[in-house]
Amino acid sequence: MNFRAIARATRRLMAETPPPLPRTLWLGVGLLFGVLVMAWLLSLAEVSRAHKSALPVLGQIADFTLTNQDGKITTLADLTNHVWIADIIFTRCAGPCPIMTGHMKSVQDALPQSSDAKLVTLTTDPDFDSPAILKKYGERFGADFNRWTFLTGTKTEIASLGSGSLKLSAVPVKLEDQKSVADLFIHSTYFVVVDKHAQLRASFETGGEGVDWTNVQPRVVAAVNQLERER
Repeated sequence: MNFRAIARATRRLMAETPPPLPRTLWLGVGLLFGVLVMAWLLSLAEVSRAHKSALPVLGQIADFTLTNQDGKITTLADLTNHVWIADIIFTRCAGPCPIMTGHMKSVQDALPQSSDAKLVTLTTDPDFDSPAILKKYGERFGADFNRWTFLTGTKTEIASLGSGSLKLSAVPVKLEDQKSVADLFIHSTYFVVVDKHAQLRASFETGGEGVDWTNVQPRVVAAVNQLERER
């Protein structure tokens, strides 16, 4: 065995082998790898949370043709690409309707200026609630008519949108059961939220036993904000 040749070969190999990386560099590489893995895990968790918290699709809104507070025709196309909140009231109501409209005004005020969301109030009393009366009613509550629309039409058209698509029921009170001249309808006290694709996505009770509007309002606004982020 030629030990000298082996020694020379060993020295050449050692000369050609790069020196080991400093320990601090290895620590830096390990730390960077750990940060990347953590970011990846957090992104997966965020996607999972978003998927779990996505609002369900509760129904599809059918096309409609109604009249707004300015006497102009309003159709579903006017609300397409907007998230919107809807309720059903009548202006002669002395019960929950003024409270509901006050709640809707608070939603109007709570929405950010950058929001394109719309508010829609549907009357269940078209025989009385003309566009002019609806406009005066909206003005009474400080409605911003650029954002908040009040709709009337025929009873059939209103029922189709209200109970048919929005799941907002309204039933006339029989004459013998009326307790006052304003006791005309029993109707839903819910706010419903519709997405940009005319899909019903959420429903919120606005009053009644055990319902605290101060807790409900932020949930309504949060649902609107969430749906506005959806494509």
